Amino acid sequence: MPHATEHADVADVADVATAELESALRGGPFHVALRAAIAARRLPLQRVQHHLSRYGVKVGVTSLSYWQQGARRPQRPESLRAVRALEEILELPDESLIRLLAQADGHSARQGPTGRSYRSLVAASGALERLLGELETPLDGGVHTIGHHERVHVGAGRELLGRESQHIVRAHKDGVDRYVAVHHGDPGCAPERMTVRALENCRAGRVRWDGDSGVLVAELLFDTLLRTGDTFLFRYGVDDGTAGASTEYVRGFRSAGGQYALQVRFDERALPLRCHRFTQHSTAAPRTARQDLPLSALHHSVHLVEPRVRTGFLGIGWDWE
Repeated sequence: MPHATEHADVADVADVATAELESALRGGPFHVALRAAIAARRLPLQRVQHHLSRYGVKVGVTSLSYWQQGARRPQRPESLRAVRALEEILELPDESLIRLLAQADGHSARQGPTGRSYRSLVAASGALERLLGELETPLDGGVHTIGHHERVHVGAGRELLGRESQHIVRAHKDGVDRYVAVHHGDPGCAPERMTVRALENCRAGRVRWDGDSGVLVAELLFDTLLRTGDTFLFRYGVDDGTAGASTEYVRGFRSAGGQYALQVRFDERALPLRCHRFTQHSTAAPRTARQDLPLSALHHSVHLVEPRVRTGFLGIGWDWE
């Protein structure tokens, strides 16, 4: 009798697992569906990794674990190949997992990885407009950027610890006495816990944030009134460290012109596998001009320099696995 009961319990568990899988495949999200599929097939992650290797796809057990926990999503072309292979290995309908990824990103995953989703970028843009309105600040603030040098620090926990920016601006109207800085944290960040630091030739003024989109704006007040044609140099920082693992840093430009330099420095205890630069014309456009960047063995950093920026987005991305 105990033996028969054991078989009945196993059957019940299998039925529950199958029902959970069917529900997850219909409604997602991706990580729940993946976890349910692996549980329904009773495959340890080591076996899943082994099966993937037979398809010519290399994915670490750690990455698989992160995927099914929702701590990270497949984005690189190799990772998307792995997802398609998982659909066969786990005996799932074609495109079932890929479809869930596309729903999460708000675009077709067949187009390849795009880092921040279209939806998150649009939400951030809307939040920024509202926050600038609260500060009664025009979009360009009365100045044009001549040079912008930015240093980003990624910590031992792979989180975006913070950044420092040095700006050189030129006023295109009289009476300019401030600049409004914008910081967009990683998904899950807490902008109310961030700190804005005035480092040189400025002091911190009003700070506003939007928790849903992770956008923070801060006034940096000058000690002088600029007249048309005057230039000004100032430096400030934003301490973040409130989100999980970071995979990229992106800077948006509303107007063309001026030099931009970006350096990303990693803690020596958490170095990425590879790094690359990219551009994106708009939130709805695919990313282009991808170029691998060498990681400095001594300083654990990568950088890019754009002599004259164009409108759109420019950034550096990196892979941990």
